[in-house]
Amino acid sequence: MNVLVDTSVWIDFFAGRENVQVQVLTSLLEEKENICICGIILTEILQGIRNDEDCARTGRLLESLIFLQMSRDTFLQAARMYRRLWGKGITIRNSLDCMIAAVAREYHLPLLQRDRDFVPLAEHCGVVLLTPGKETFKGV
Repeated sequence: MNVLVDTSVWIDFFAGRENVQVQVLTSLLEEKENICICGIILTEILQGIRNDEDCARTGRLLESLIFLQMSRDTFLQAARMYRRLWGKGITIRNSLDCMIAAVAREYHLPLLQRDRDFVPLAEHCGVVLLTPGKETFKGV
């Protein structure tokens, strides 16, 4: 299985929190599945780590994952997603989530996440969410 894992899940994973998304991520790691990240996710994870040694250790772990490139089209698609939702009266709190959603769409990957902003992106913009304990939610 190939899956894009959002920052929200990684933060919980590294903080040792227990929730269903972390359980899924742990299982994916143990089964050596193809876990993907993009530059935005990498940056969000590393910028929040205060200790240099922990940051370096985390960076080494993340190097083993599949790194997805973001093209000009990725950013244009993210802007279209944001504008589409805005036109429907839905405000995405963090426009970076639109960029992550655009990466998931561009690479045809389900997104494992714990952020409510991705729900309308799935419902109205065709982003596929990996929903633990349920079938994968496919929007549009």
